[in-house]
Amino acid sequence: MQEQKVALSQAHFQRLVTEHGPTLYRMAYRMVGHAQEAEDIVQDTYRSAWKSRQSFRTGYSERAWLITILRRRAVDRWRHKPQPQPLSDPEGLDVAAPYEDPFADQYTDEMQAALARLSPELRECLLMVVVGELTHQETADTLSIPIGTVLSRVSRARKQLRKALLAVAED
Repeated sequence: MQEQKVALSQAHFQRLVTEHGPTLYRMAYRMVGHAQEAEDIVQDTYRSAWKSRQSFRTGYSERAWLITILRRRAVDRWRHKPQPQPLSDPEGLDVAAPYEDPFADQYTDEMQAALARLSPELRECLLMVVVGELTHQETADTLSIPIGTVLSRVSRARKQLRKALLAVAED
């Protein structure tokens, strides 16, 4: 398929917001561990996507394009702030979102703490594949690393996450 750059129409962009919003929010939340900051990152992502809508390439996954932008916005915030920490206030998830998140009950301190203990490389690959729902190949392309590296990192991350969560369950 021939790739070409096209400008996204306002209607197409609105469909992107509606279709990918919950996934982007879950991804941002898992990256930063705070509901309001995750919402801010998603808003920054859409603002950046809208400004660069003329550079969208056909033949490229819309979700991968948006997650690439989201990842850059999160990294920009990390440069100015410490790494994500587990939620200290369980009421923090009551912040209203513009959509109903079917995975809201999965935002636990234990999960966020286990994710925070993963190396940044493992956490990023895991989040892109599991939360961002990108294929392993899309993740490899987005991160500019071999697909074997993505497969290995996701596997190791899942094992480490499972081990950490089982240890919490035994306590």
